[in-house]
This record gives sequence, structure tokens and C-alpha cells, in this order.
Amino acid sequence: MQRKQNSIKLSALFMLALLFLFIATAAGVALADPSNGLTNIFAPESTPAKSILNLSIFVLIITAIIFIVVFTLLVYSIVKFRGRAVDAGREPAQVYGSTQIELAWTVIPILIVVVLFLATARTIHAVQDAPEPATALEVTAIGHQFWWEFRYPKLGIVTANELHIPLSDAAHPTPTFLKLLSADTDHSFWIPQLAGKTDLIPNHPNSMWMDPHRTGIFLGQCAQYCGTQHAKMLLRVSVDSPDDFYTWVRSQKQPAIQDETVSAGRRVFETTACINCHSIAGTVATGQFGPDLTHLMSRETIASGAAENTAGNLRLWIKNPEAIKPGSLMPAMQVSDADLDALVGYMESLK
Repeated sequence: MQRKQNSIKLSALFMLALLFLFIATAAGVALADPSNGLTNIFAPESTPAKSILNLSIFVLIITAIIFIVVFTLLVYSIVKFRGRAVDAGREPAQVYGSTQIELAWTVIPILIVVVLFLATARTIHAVQDAPEPATALEVTAIGHQFWWEFRYPKLGIVTANELHIPLSDAAHPTPTFLKLLSADTDHSFWIPQLAGKTDLIPNHPNSMWMDPHRTGIFLGQCAQYCGTQHAKMLLRVSVDSPDDFYTWVRSQKQPAIQDETVSAGRRVFETTACINCHSIAGTVATGQFGPDLTHLMSRETIASGAAENTAGNLRLWIKNPEAIKPGSLMPAMQVSDADLDALVGYMESLK
């Protein structure tokens, strides 16, 4: 009797776990709000992301059916063939050489694996081998410890951490094709609502593409451990309407604003180690180790999404980067408070 009760309890726990899995999946799909800007694999807004979600749901359904069949047989066997007092000392009937059973547990798994393989191969081919149309936007994404560099080779634009791409609809398809490079170690580019994970490997270029179907901000991050601040190597993708995107392009092509009211801050910038790492168009700063700062204030965040782009955070980031992003490779600038005020004022003019 005790064994039977334990078996029933175990069966109930398994069924509850399965029920929880389905409820969680269904809730994720039902509650997916495409406008909240959160990282959500259940709210795809691009063809590659939708293909991956469809494949995932298909695989989940197949594996759930397998689980239900196997679990049902297990419960049936536990209940029907449980030990009884009247059977004590008796050996149950043995089954040998059942061709039907052996064929079933050989052929059925093979068919399941073949179906899953074909479905997966079809999705991989559709995503990875998609042709690049003439209207596509080309972007080179370079992973650094611990920030992202974005280069638009045909547009002559260099920016950091916040990727701007145009909307792509059926009437005006404008997919974005990214070439993925790494400047140091392995990284992984992942915006769940727009595309799957793709690794950035030193000396091994990779590629991916996305065709967002609505405007908005989409969040992602590096999905491959790359060092101390891997968790704060965040991504922001701004999908703009065609007009907004080309307005952004025109502003990014402009040189840095030359404002004489912040000339003191510019002198501080150009006479310190800042120029060894950062670039600002129209100045002597041509560093390549840190983000391009030409249009710094056009970005909503700093430190690869770790903090909002405000004067207070800029000041703290320059003075003590460890306070915002421990383990980052940004050195603390040893400047006086007066020079720091002037430097922050200059940074705020870079729009």
C-alpha cells in the first residue's frame, strides 16, 4: 500500500511539472507585449526570430508528446504490475524476443529524430542562407571587452552600443545584414526579439540578419561569457521608421559641434589619455580602443547600457568607472574637479 501511495505521489509530481511547463510557455506567449521593450523570446518581431520560435514550439510539442506517452506507460506499469502480498516469492512472466516491441522502440525514435533534424535543418537554411537584397543595410558589429562597436561601411558612420536600423516591411523590405567580428575574445550577439544568438570569434567573421517588422527599442546583450563585465555588455537596437533612420544618418555624418563655450573641456580632453582610446571627428582624437564619442549625447546610455546618459553619470564614469561597471577596462581619469567639470561640459556638447 505504501509503495502504491509513493508511486501515485511521484506520478502527480511529474504531471504537475509538465503542467507548469505548458502553463509557463502559454503565459509567455499570451503575455508577450510587443511594445514593452523587454527581452522576450515569445514576442518575435523579425523573420529569423519567428522562425526560431516556431521551431522551438514544434520541438516542445514533439518532446511533450514523448513525455506524456512514456510517463503514461510508466504509471500504467507501476500501478498494474506493483508488488502484491499474494505474489510474494513469485517471478513475473518474462517476455523475450518480441519483434513488435523491438521494432517499435527502434523505428519510432529514428523517425522522430529524422523529423526533428529536417525541421531544424530547414530553419537553419532559411535563416543562414537567406540572400542579401540590394536594399539591405550593411553593418559591421565588433565586440570589445565590454562594449559594442557598430560601423556602417556604406554610410561612413561609426557608433557604439546602440544600433540604429530601419524598419523592414513587405512594401519596402530593408533587412539589416550584420558582419560580426571580435576585437579580443569570444562574444555572442543576441537580440531575442529580432534574431538568434550568433558568436563573435577572433579571426573568424560570422554573419546574421534581421528584418524588424515594427519600430521601437529592442534589448539584448552578449550571450557568451567574455570576462568580468560580461553581464553588463548590453545591447540596444533602435528600429526607426525610414524617415527617422535617415534623419539619424544625416546627424551622425556631421562632425562634432565646435562650441567655444566648452573649449576648456576640449583642451582637457585633447591633453589627457582620453585621446589614446577614443575618437571624435574633427579633433586630434583618433583612438580605437574605446567607443567613438563624436555624437555621444545622441545615445541614451553609457558604459554599454550600464547607466543612463546623464551629466551625473558621465562625471562618475570619468572619475570612477568601477562605481558603475566594476572590472571594466575604462581607467579612472585623475583630473581636478575643475577640469572634470569642464570635460563633462564638453562631453555634453557632443550631440
